[in-house]
Amino acid sequence: MDKENKTNQTGYEIEDIGQVQIADEVIAVIAGLAATEVEGVIKMSGNITNEIVSKLGMKNLSRGVKVEIIDNLVDVSLSLILRYGVSIPKTSKEVQEKVKSAIETMTGMTVSEVDIRIAGILMEDEQN
Repeated sequence: MDKENKTNQTGYEIEDIGQVQIADEVIAVIAGLAATEVEGVIKMSGNITNEIVSKLGMKNLSRGVKVEIIDNLVDVSLSLILRYGVSIPKTSKEVQEKVKSAIETMTGMTVSEVDIRIAGILMEDEQN
């Protein structure tokens, strides 16, 4: 996982019809969207470059997500900002399950790991 927002593509054959290629960025977006659907997750936390890009108005849905694919197995790392007062273990487990399910359902690939890093906690009035 050298770089965030890789442009690599993972391909696989669908019977004898043809090949499907999925960019790593697409998998990262799926993971980011699934994670932010979980109650208590305020947003993804990205690096400083992503923070600047975000402030310039260019939305980056894979911010705070790293994807590594080896032999059709997907490893995902997410960096999250949670709402103050939520159960970190419960919220993290729900994120892991939702991300795994979303990626596997949408891509047909197998997710071997979903690692969570809690990068921060925000109070209700800080969530803007």
